[in-house]
Amino acid sequence: MDAAATQPLSSYEGACAAAGHGREVRDVLARVGDKWTLLVVSTLRSGTLRFSELQRHIPGISQRMLTLTLRQLERDGLVSRVVHAEVPPRVEYTLTDLGTTLLELAIGMGDWAIHNRARIEAARSAYDARESGTVVASTR
Repeated sequence: MDAAATQPLSSYEGACAAAGHGREVRDVLARVGDKWTLLVVSTLRSGTLRFSELQRHIPGISQRMLTLTLRQLERDGLVSRVVHAEVPPRVEYTLTDLGTTLLELAIGMGDWAIHNRARIEAARSAYDARESGTVVASTR
């Protein structure tokens, strides 16, 4: 028997192993692991922002994708949305207490991606070269 088989299950593994809970765990992980979610949560760490401010701070996000992401985050209780009765209406977004608990993970994942980007690109190039039949020198 190998060492991995004798290790206790993590909370995630236990929830997935329990009848009917795997889908719920995957659903939450899909939401919080989405690239736009991580960028929106990280951007809101500085405080309340309007929609246009968020869009300016997140390169590459379309208006439609930002709208969808904010709606999903509001639905999941991670972001609060306040509409001020003005002309034109002013809408502001803020992380909730629950959303704030995601900050450390979001920043950690972003830092990990930055730190390991070159290694991942090298691995992709080596894989693509193997699959296409050409040889590429390894970079470590």
